[in-house]
Amino acid sequence: MSSSVKALGQPRPLGAGMAPMTCCCSPETLQRWLPFLAWLPQYSAQWLKMDFIAGLSVGLTVIPQALAYAEVAGLPPQYGLYSAFVGCFVYFFLGTSRDVTLGPTAIMSLLVSSYTFHKPAYAVLLAFLSGCIQLAMGFLGLGFLLDFISCPVIKGFTSAAAVTIGFGQVKNLLGLQGIPRQFFLQVYHTFRNIGETRVGDAVLGLVCVLLLLLLKLMRDHVPPVHPEMPPGVRLSHGLVWTATTARNALVVSFAALVAYSFEVTGYQPFVLTGKIVEGLPAIQTPPFSVTTANGTISFTEMVQDMGAGLAVVPLMGLLESIAVAKSFASQNNYRIRATQELLAIGLANVLGSLFSSYPVTGSFGRTAVNAQSGVCTPAGGLVTGVLVLLSLDYLTSLFYYIPKAALAAVIIMAVVPLFDTKIVRTLWRVKRRDLLPLCVTFLLCFWEVQYGILAGTLVSALILLHSVARPKIQVSEGPVLVLKPTSGLHFPALETLREAILSRALEVSPRRCAVLECSHICAIDYTVVLGLGELLEDFRRQGVTLAFAGLQVPVLRVLLSADLQAVQYFSTLEEAEKYLSQEPGTPPYNISEDSVPEHKVALLKA
Repeated sequence: MSSSVKALGQPRPLGAGMAPMTCCCSPETLQRWLPFLAWLPQYSAQWLKMDFIAGLSVGLTVIPQALAYAEVAGLPPQYGLYSAFVGCFVYFFLGTSRDVTLGPTAIMSLLVSSYTFHKPAYAVLLAFLSGCIQLAMGFLGLGFLLDFISCPVIKGFTSAAAVTIGFGQVKNLLGLQGIPRQFFLQVYHTFRNIGETRVGDAVLGLVCVLLLLLLKLMRDHVPPVHPEMPPGVRLSHGLVWTATTARNALVVSFAALVAYSFEVTGYQPFVLTGKIVEGLPAIQTPPFSVTTANGTISFTEMVQDMGAGLAVVPLMGLLESIAVAKSFASQNNYRIRATQELLAIGLANVLGSLFSSYPVTGSFGRTAVNAQSGVCTPAGGLVTGVLVLLSLDYLTSLFYYIPKAALAAVIIMAVVPLFDTKIVRTLWRVKRRDLLPLCVTFLLCFWEVQYGILAGTLVSALILLHSVARPKIQVSEGPVLVLKPTSGLHFPALETLREAILSRALEVSPRRCAVLECSHICAIDYTVVLGLGELLEDFRRQGVTLAFAGLQVPVLRVLLSADLQAVQYFSTLEEAEKYLSQEPGTPPYNISEDSVPEHKVALLKA
């Protein structure tokens, strides 16, 4: 560790009469809340070079994507750029991943389109409220709620989102007008109006798709640079790498140049993006009410209008960002702090709403560009943010000539990787039951996103509860019946356990003693205690014995507290079988503190 970092962690001497520094102001605490303080003292010229290259690469990627994602969100193009810079600056101070970049994404844009009615005021307010919810979850440690959204649900949602977003751009790719945004109506009207396709848009859009695909394949197959390569080879490698990494900006610029060339001749075969509001966004509070021709819509009414979006958008934003951060942290061998990530994305949305941003999250595609560009710290985001601000201030007049077909090509190529073509085959091979939440989520997301996520999560929860309510019980037949629950014992499983014991021990002739082997049971509840008490009484009335073996200390403590009668406990299964088989062996440990082994008595009293 460098000396500068060590100095940062050393306590300063206290002056006379000064109170000791509280723990909240210690260097370690400051570094935990402001992670940039941990790496900034070590910052070097080499890091600066790599961060600058990475930030520039991401910036050239995000500018055309932001314009395109605003179209997905149903907002004017400038709102995509308004959403693309604040997260870069916030993450510099609060982020724990060197790779992650915050900004507009395809999935967030789709959700914004679903819940804000294509009105900028609703989108900005949604960003503010989502940020507040995310900050609250971070401070209250509620990130565990994301754990209840299973991988099949996530895959089903992202795959449905890819289809919805991708097909939603077909109309722009073909130059069709008047196509509604609701998915099923969109499919119907797109095919119905296919004869009205504009040849110019269709040709340009397909050319842009092919160019993006070609450049991506080149990027994936560029060999690594070796120091022993001749300078000319390294130079050509750098040019190819730059062109393929900034392929979105390159293709969009090419399309805009073609459109401008036609504009000069007085003939325009393409549908253009059109005029974009110039300049930086004004700093203002989010709109807590909206004035329309029919009157004023209050804050309460706006919240009611957004409805489930206030839960779906912040949760999916957190889920997407943390999933991206964890993925790249694992690939590049460092760790992130999930709670800090919650705070970073929450504050990015709150502050972004002051600059007319709609909700943002971590972008997988741009994070991949960042990582592949060799980024060293979150400082690369500063370069990206500055580049977006410069484009807002100086380039918006040029964005007028960008054909919508080119932006549609950018979006389609961006969402194609979201559709997981292998997940069905994988789940069929690994766990076929998980195909159910995957399919439920995938299909219902075409109707309403929140219904798809909610239904998929409920199906996953039901599958989980079914395994809890119907645990596997290993049964060993013999003179003494041995039953061993293999996955814990909770109150929904009580009837299953009772049926398994009674049908094999008391409802047969002759009746048999039984041992409940409890080594896999780490906790029981009051309902289970009552059920075990009834079982013990049933066995006593029939003149046979139900014994316990391998009880863990927490379970033993509960049974002691319940003061059950006629309980017999053995340390091992072998002891229980010997005793119940009427063979010479160790006498039972009756449940009392005097008969419990000493090391467990100490734990019971702890």
